[in-house]
Amino acid sequence: MFEYAVSSAKTLSKQISARRKAALLLKSQGCLKVSVGAGSIQIPGWLNTDIDTLDVLKRRDWKRQFKRDTIDTILAEHVWEHLTPEDGLLAAKNCFEFLKPGGRLRLAVPDGYHPGPEYTAAVKPGGTGDGAMDHKILYNHESLSELLAKAGFRPCPLEYFDRDGAFHQSAWDRDQGPVLRSAGSDPRNKDAELSYTSLIVDGVKPNQVLPRHTRSVA
Repeated sequence: MFEYAVSSAKTLSKQISARRKAALLLKSQGCLKVSVGAGSIQIPGWLNTDIDTLDVLKRRDWKRQFKRDTIDTILAEHVWEHLTPEDGLLAAKNCFEFLKPGGRLRLAVPDGYHPGPEYTAAVKPGGTGDGAMDHKILYNHESLSELLAKAGFRPCPLEYFDRDGAFHQSAWDRDQGPVLRSAGSDPRNKDAELSYTSLIVDGVKPNQVLPRHTRSVA
C-alpha cells in the first residue's frame, strides 16, 4: 500500500510538471504540440509524454493537463497498435476533445498492407519484432481511417501501401509530427528500397464542431 501511494505521488508530480511545461510551450510558441507514448524520443519544442505523465485512455489525465480545444497537434508514433480497437477508439476520442478545431492527430503504426512477408512477420500481433508481443492489431489505411472517422476526425492518409502492394505518399509537414519510421526518415530505406515504412494517417478535427450537448451519442 505504501509503495502504491509513493508511486501514485510520483506520477502525479510528473503530470503536474508536464502541465507546467505545456503552459510554457504555449506561451513561448503560441501553439502546443504533444507527443504521446514518446518513450526516450524527445522532440524539441514538443511536450513529450509517456504513460506515467499522460495515459491516452484516461480522460482525467487529459483534464489534469489541458483545457478542451487547446492542443494544435498530437503525434503518436507506434502507439495505437499496442491498444485494442476499442481502446484505440477511446484514445482517439480523448485526443479529439482536447485538440483545437482544425488541429490534427497524426498516427503512425505498422502497415498491414506492406507487401514484405518479413515485415509482416515482425510487426503482426505476437510477431518477431521488438515490442510485437504486445501488439493488439495490425491496421491498414482503410481500418485506421475508419477508426479516426468514428472518433469525429477527417482522415487524411499520408503514407501507406494499398491492398495490391502499391505504395502511396502525399506531401506532409514534418513540423506537424516527425515520424522516424517513415519512408524518408528510416535509415533502413537508404538504398531506395522501402524495407521499413509506417502507415501514417492524419486525423483532422473539423473547424465546425457541434456543441457536446447536441452531438449524437450513438
